[in-house]
Amino acid sequence: MSADASASSSTPAAAQLKTTRSGIPQAPFISDVVAHLGGADEDAGPHLEKFAEAMQKYKVMEEKTFRKREALEEKIPDIRKTLQMVQYLKSKKEAEESVNTQFELNETLYAHAEIEPLDSVNLWLGANVMLSYPLDEALELLQRNLDGAQSSLENVMDDLDFLRDQITTMEVNTARVHNWDVKRRREM
Repeated sequence: MSADASASSSTPAAAQLKTTRSGIPQAPFISDVVAHLGGADEDAGPHLEKFAEAMQKYKVMEEKTFRKREALEEKIPDIRKTLQMVQYLKSKKEAEESVNTQFELNETLYAHAEIEPLDSVNLWLGANVMLSYPLDEALELLQRNLDGAQSSLENVMDDLDFLRDQITTMEVNTARVHNWDVKRRREM
């Protein structure tokens, strides 16, 4: 949350602050320090504290968003791999060919198997839940999941860029208010 919005949420300027799709508020840029502080005699300390608090909130949001990105980047290849396997099984079914494979019994122990053409596959849905799907439905579900994960990743990347911009804006605001305060004290 921006410091300006939390300091004076009843002002028209605060009501106009933009947020992202994810609800991340835009940090206001302070072009006129004196007007923002409320006068030349105003103490800059409380405003600097609010800026530091807002910057900390943005950094926490950035870390949370970064973890989301990592999770999605790990999930997408798994979905693609599963989708490719179901497509392969469907192509073998259409060609009426069996699939020769090896599967792991133990760390160094594998068994050979011949899989007859399948009508359905079992997919892990999460939380220890597995369901059997016909091949076409499995392909649709996996494609939908892949599209959703890729869309989420794009949104998360946009949010990360936005958060970096907001952190930079808050750092600039902090520097402007601090420099104004130092200059004012020297002139006293």
